[in-house]
This record gives sequence, C-alpha cells and structure tokens, in this order.
Amino acid sequence: MRRRGPNTALPEPHALRSVSASVTALGPDDLRELMRAVTETTQRLESTHLALHNEVGRLQRELAEANAALRRSEALAALGEMAAGIAHEIRNPLGSIQLYVQMLAEDLADRPAQAEVCEKIDRAVVGLDAVVRDVLSFARDMTIRPEPVTSDELLDRAIASCASLLSDGIELMREAGVAQRLQADPSLVTQALGNIIRNAVEAMVESEAPRRLLRVGASRRRVRCPNGRQEARIILSVQDSGPGIAPEVIDRIFNPFFTTRKIGTGLGLAIVHRIVDAHGGHINIEPVSDGPGTRMELCMPAKPTLSVPNSKSQEHAGSVEATNTEHGA
Repeated sequence: MRRRGPNTALPEPHALRSVSASVTALGPDDLRELMRAVTETTQRLESTHLALHNEVGRLQRELAEANAALRRSEALAALGEMAAGIAHEIRNPLGSIQLYVQMLAEDLADRPAQAEVCEKIDRAVVGLDAVVRDVLSFARDMTIRPEPVTSDELLDRAIASCASLLSDGIELMREAGVAQRLQADPSLVTQALGNIIRNAVEAMVESEAPRRLLRVGASRRRVRCPNGRQEARIILSVQDSGPGIAPEVIDRIFNPFFTTRKIGTGLGLAIVHRIVDAHGGHINIEPVSDGPGTRMELCMPAKPTLSVPNSKSQEHAGSVEATNTEHGA
C-alpha cells in the first residue's frame, strides 16, 4: 500500500463533488450540440477549401489564356514585320511588270492572240497585288480610333462594301432588333464585318448551297468572355447557309495564311481577329441550330479598352484604313 508523504494533501470533499457535478452536467443534448458544431465547422472548412481550389483553378486558366494571348501577339507582331518587308519588296517589281505588260499590250493591239496573253498577265498581277494588300493590311499597326456609332451604321457600311457579291443569287435578311450604340473604330469594324460577309458568301457559292441565305443583325446580351466571366456585349452577327465549319478547323481559322478555300490568302479572318481583339472583344463561332451553315458573332464591348499609343503607333495609325480584301479566308 502506497503511503502518502507528509506534505500530500487530500482533496477537499466539496472539490470532488464540484468536479463530479461538472462531468455529469454534459448530457446527450450537449454532446449532440458539440457534434453538430464540429460537423458545421468541418463543412465550412471543406467549402472554403473547395472555393479556394476553384479560384486557384480559375486564376491558372486565366494566366494560361493571358500567356497564350501574349505569345500569339508576339508571334503575330514578328510575322507582321516580316510580311510587311516581303510585301514591299514584291510590290515594286509587280508595278513594273504591270506597266511593261500594258505597254506590250498596246504594241500588240493588232494581234488579238498575243494581246490576250498580255491581259492574262495583267489579271495575274492584279491578283498578286490584292494578296500584297492583304499582307500589308494584316501587318499594319492596329491602333484604333473609336467614336460613337450604331450597329445599324456598321452593318449598312459592311453590306455596301460587299454589294457586288450580294447580287449573285444571295438572299439578304436583316434580323429584327434595336440599334445598339457603342464606341468603336467604324472603318476597322466595317472592314471586319465585310471580311466575314465575304467569307460567308464565298462559302455558300463554292458549296453550291441550294439556298444562299445571309442573315445579319445586332443585339446586346451577356456572354461568356475568354476570362470566364459573363459580361454584357454588343453582338454583331453574320449567319450563312453554307456547309459549316468542321470542329477541328475552328481553332485554326484565325491563324494567318490558313484557309480551306480554293482561292484566298488566308488573311481575311486573321485581320478580323486582330480588329476585334484591338477593341477588347472576342469572336464566337457556332453551327446554325436549324439547318446547315455557320453563325459568327463579333462580341464587342460598349467601350474599348485603349492603351496610350507611342509615337510610332501614332505615326502608323494614320495609315490604317478600311481595306476591302478581295480574297476571303
């Protein structure tokens, strides 16, 4: 039997009773409340962990998209500089060839067969010059000059620029809607819409679509932007009844010099992408739900996000004009 030392004090009887009372005070209800509190705390921690995990994933996606956009911009800038240099080197001899062939055609006016060859050469030179114009248009500095404009004005200008194409059995339909007001560069947006309309018409003509229906319109709605957020945008849409675009091609159609057409430089839609991107917008492409065809939407912000141009950009900005390319993507 263990002996207590002389200094070992026995607990007082009332202290033992107090401890016993505090232990016995925890009943079933108290235990359930404790378990409920632990469960709620655990659920909150799990919810917070999941929210943080989703936020990290969203930020990683945005960073990846931003890096991809930066790499694309750098590649396009380098390609644009190279293309501009090549285009200038080609254009000078093309002018000389055209001048000489015209002089030769005058000398051969009394010999129709030889004169016809000169006309073929002249048409080939004109075609090459159109390619050079496309390259120069793509290579230009894309500094925009926004001003107040309505969606109807932009669509009217684009349709007028493609009037010669729309007379070839094309049925034009304007979608009903309220004219939308926005800040944009009218010349550049008109050029972008004109390229899309031209691309749609050529798709219907080449595929020999039984009905060549072209629908254009404008609206305002919330769309999912590349940053993953839902934001309000002015939608300028062009829809055709052509064969549509294969899913594996959609990610490549805005690449410079990529084309699925028999003719064309593959720069039409690349220029469209640059113009829309310069305004802070993006492009949606989707198949027509009630039949064959493609619907392409320019999703434009009401006001573009502008950066302050440097002196070089200002110098080049004066040369940016609406260029109606003769060759689609």
